[in-house]
Amino acid sequence: MQSPISFTHLIEFDIEPQRQQALVTALTEQTERLARDFPGFLSASVQASEDGRRVLNCLQWQTREAGEAAFRSVENGEENFWRLIQKHRAKAVTFGSFQVLRNIERSLDGALHCPWANPAQRAIPEGDTHYQKR
Repeated sequence: MQSPISFTHLIEFDIEPQRQQALVTALTEQTERLARDFPGFLSASVQASEDGRRVLNCLQWQTREAGEAAFRSVENGEENFWRLIQKHRAKAVTFGSFQVLRNIERSLDGALHCPWANPAQRAIPEGDTHYQKR
């Protein structure tokens, strides 16, 4: 298996629609604290389903260890993750951990780029790693 670019936690909450916005707010605040207080944070998003029944929290870290350290603090800290689940009455919570192997990004000039996980992969011809805006 190739070296990961980064590491992602995906946490999906199944909730009642009237609780969705409050959970989004709580997760956003918690994610801002993690971003500020833990090294290795790359990005995050809090997403809400249109039917109001699900919330997805995606947290991306430089390494698995960085993400796990942050999650341990949330698990045991003042803003305990399990209390957050109880407070917002989540019916189910699904956790997923993933290694990011490829990432496609749009640059400011509109071109798409696929950064490679390691320098050896950069030897692939430019046309295979950089897609021009159509």
